[in-house]
Amino acid sequence: MRLGTRAWEGVEASAERTGGLRLAHNFLARVLGQARAVRVLFDGESRLVFAGDAEGLELVSLLSQHVGVPGLYVLRITLEDDGDDRRLVLTRWLLHSDVLAGADDIPPWEPFQGSESGTRRSGELDQDLAAGAYGSSLLIDGVEDFQLAYYGIAEGSTEPEWHERWLEPNALPQSVLLRLTTTDQAWPSALIHLPAGE
Repeated sequence: MRLGTRAWEGVEASAERTGGLRLAHNFLARVLGQARAVRVLFDGESRLVFAGDAEGLELVSLLSQHVGVPGLYVLRITLEDDGDDRRLVLTRWLLHSDVLAGADDIPPWEPFQGSESGTRRSGELDQDLAAGAYGSSLLIDGVEDFQLAYYGIAEGSTEPEWHERWLEPNALPQSVLLRLTTTDQAWPSALIHLPAGE
């Protein structure tokens, strides 16, 4: 009986780990598949809100009412160190000029410059501020590998090709390749096609 109980507990723990990875993977695929080519005014310049490198990404996509205010958000997905561990974190700003400008408890949005520049967050993870208009959430911890690549026509090119970075673009990439594994589980790489951009 003890052996059966231990085996069942092992199956439950494995299912929970796989479930968390699957949820994170599906969430990323969904927001990328709903990406919008949105421009915002920043420092007097109209900028397309989409930028990414191998370990981080920022885009505008839809979020449901589960996060507070349903609608379009600027979403920033970054890989962060947490002691000996690495975790995937989502930071979000409601796409509204007052929210993007920042407030007492909301940091102002600044365009993503690459994962090496770090993430500016206010407060702890899994905290919603301004009735959900800003927040940061843990997508998954124990990340072993998180890699992104971008397929499209970069500025100055005429043919689409793969890129490790997609910073300061004039259009969305055509596709994003996503690889995400944890220390416990692997998940197949996914090729996500983005909606037609500008």
